Amino acid sequence: MTTTANPPDQAGSGTEQSSMSRREVVQALSGLMLGMFVSILASTIVANALPRIIAALDGSQSVYTWIVTIELLAMTATVPLWGKAADLYSKKLLIQLSLGLFVVGSLIAGLTPNVEILLVSRLVQGVGAGGMTALAMIVMAAMIPPREMGRYSGIFGAVFGIGTIAGPLIGGVIVDTSWLGWRWTFLIGVPFTLLSIYLLQRTLHLPATPPGKVKIDYLGAFLITAGVSTLLVWSTLAGQKFAWASGWTALLVGVGVVLLALAVLVESKAAEPIIPLNLFRNRTVTLTIIASVLVGLAMMGGAVFLSQYFQISLGKSPTVAGLMSLPMIFGLLVSSTVAGGLITKYGKWKIYLVAGGVIMTAGMLLLGTIDHRTSVPLLSAYMAVLGIGVGLLMQNLVLAAQNDVPAHELGVATSVLTFFRSMGGAIGVSALGAVMANRITDLSAERFGPAAAGDGGNQVPDLAALPPAIREVIAEIYGIATADLFLVGAPFAALALIVVLFIKEKPLSTLSGADRLAQESAAADAADLGAEAEHAPAAAGKRPDEPLRVG
Repeated sequence: MTTTANPPDQAGSGTEQSSMSRREVVQALSGLMLGMFVSILASTIVANALPRIIAALDGSQSVYTWIVTIELLAMTATVPLWGKAADLYSKKLLIQLSLGLFVVGSLIAGLTPNVEILLVSRLVQGVGAGGMTALAMIVMAAMIPPREMGRYSGIFGAVFGIGTIAGPLIGGVIVDTSWLGWRWTFLIGVPFTLLSIYLLQRTLHLPATPPGKVKIDYLGAFLITAGVSTLLVWSTLAGQKFAWASGWTALLVGVGVVLLALAVLVESKAAEPIIPLNLFRNRTVTLTIIASVLVGLAMMGGAVFLSQYFQISLGKSPTVAGLMSLPMIFGLLVSSTVAGGLITKYGKWKIYLVAGGVIMTAGMLLLGTIDHRTSVPLLSAYMAVLGIGVGLLMQNLVLAAQNDVPAHELGVATSVLTFFRSMGGAIGVSALGAVMANRITDLSAERFGPAAAGDGGNQVPDLAALPPAIREVIAEIYGIATADLFLVGAPFAALALIVVLFIKEKPLSTLSGADRLAQESAAADAADLGAEAEHAPAAAGKRPDEPLRVG
C-alpha cells in the first residue's frame, strides 16, 4: 500500500517525499502505537506507586489525588486544541512536539525533589499525552483509507485499552522491584517515546498543510479549556472533599456551564473555531460522540474499581491484582483486532458496534453478580466479556465518524471524539467512585453500626492489621459494593447500544485522508476557476451568455 505522492511535509526535509511504502506505513504505525501506549500508560501506572511517592516526598492526602488528577485534566482539556491544530499545521511536527513534551515531563517527574515540581511535571506530561492521544488516530487517517483502516484501528483500540488496564500491573511490578523504585513509573516511558520519535521522523511522510492565513481562536480555546477543567475538578472532588449537593458543587458547576456557554457563543462566530459547531449537525458524529462518552465510562470504571476489588475483597497483592486484569485486556485485544480485520475484508462495520453494545451490557450485568467468594475463573470469564464488548465499540466508533466527515475536518472530528471519551471516563470514575463510597459507608453502618462505620467510604482499610472476622466482613462489603457499581453502570452500557442502533451505516471510503484532502482542494480550485470564468465577461461589460464578437 502506498499513498499518493504529494508535496513534502512541513516537518520534514525539503527532499522528503510523501509516498509511503507498506514497510514505512507499518514502521510509522509502530511509532504511533508506542507513543500512544506510553501516553495512556502515564495516566494509570502511578496508581499502585502513589503511597510510596507521597511518603518519599512528604506529600499530603490532597496531593495524592492531584498527582493523578492534574495529568488527566491536562490531557482531556487539550485534546480539542491539538485536533484543531492538526487541521492547520504540519501533523508530523505536532506529533513530535507532543512526544517531546511528554519526554520532558517524564524526566522532570522521575527526577523531582518535591511534590510541587512533580505536579508541574504531571501537567506537562498531560499536555503531551493529550497531543499524542488526539494525533495518533488523525495521522493514521491521513495515511490509510477508511476501508483499510479497520485492521489498524482495531490494533490501536487494543493499545489504548491495554495502556489503560495494564498500567496498575506495570506500576505494581516496578514498585515491588527493589532495584527500580517508584521513580521508574515515570522514567520507563522515556526510551520508548524517544524510539517513537525516531521511527516517525524516519518513516512518516505526509503532504504539506495547504497554505493559507491561519486564524487561531484563542478566546474559544481558553473558554473551552477553562470550562472543561472546572467541571473535571468538580467531578474529581465531589463526593470526597465536599458533598455532591453542596455550595461548592453549585459554584463549580455554575462556573463551568457559564464558561462553556460563552465558548459556544464564541465558537459560533469564530472564523476558525476550535470545535466547529457544524460538526454536531452530522448525525453520525453526534451519535458516535454520545456512544464514546458511555464507552469511556464503562472502560474506566471497570479498570479502576476492579483493581480495588481484587486487593480488598479478594485479598490479592498489587502485582497479582494487575495480572488478574489480563482477561479483560485479552478480550479487548482479540475483539478489536478480529473485528478490524473483518471490517477491512468485507467493508461492513455497524454490526460490530451493535454486537459490542450487547456484549458490553452483558459484561456489566455479569460483573454485577460478583461477591467476595466469586471464583477467579468465573470472574475472568465475566471480565473477558466486558473487554470484548469495549473492544468492538471503542475504535470502530472513531472509524464511523472519520468516514463521514470531510477530509479537512478529520483532525477536529477525531479529537472531539477522543475528548468526549476521556470526559466520560473522568466524570464516570468520579461519579461511580462517589456511589461506591456511599455504598461502602451504608454497608459498614449495617454491619458494624453507625459509630463504627465512621468515614468508611473514604478510608481504605489495611486488611493486614484487621482480625480475621473483621477482615471477612470488609471483604464482603467491598464485594457487594463493587457488584452494585456495575449494576449502576449497566444502564449506561445499554444506552450506548441504543445510540449505535441509530447510526446509519455508510460505505467505507477507499481513499486516505491525504488523498481525500487533495480531491477536496482540487474541487475547490475548480469551483473558484469556474466562478472567475463566469464573472469575467460581466466584468468586461458583457452578459455571461453573450457570444464573443471578433473584428
